[in-house]
Amino acid sequence: MIKFSYTILYVEDVVKTVQFYETAFGFHKNFITPDNSYGEIISGETTLSFASKTLAKSNLKDGFIESNLNNQPFGIEIGFTTDDVPQTIAQAITAGAVLLAEPKTKPWGQVVAYVRDLDGFLIEICTPVH
Repeated sequence: MIKFSYTILYVEDVVKTVQFYETAFGFHKNFITPDNSYGEIISGETTLSFASKTLAKSNLKDGFIESNLNNQPFGIEIGFTTDDVPQTIAQAITAGAVLLAEPKTKPWGQVVAYVRDLDGFLIEICTPVH
């Protein structure tokens, strides 16, 4: 059996990123390695992890495209559901997120908004689909 277990984002500063996700979304740190090159937050059933760009470069000898706020976001997003999208967006912006799209109600009734985190990764904040 295969199970989707985690997503790892390659970031500039693992400790700072973990702190951002704790403040912005109320998640809790699971752990950070002693050398601060890898960390995880408790974000529900699927773990959200962060690896330093230095660690990622040691694993991927041919390199990778780095995410940052100066470029357009990648064509992929992480999604967080909440019952209060405007409040969650406000909390994320206060923590340092960059607003990309204000909350909007979709034709099927779901409220959806977008922010980017400190490293420029795209985050969808939305109500659950019922």
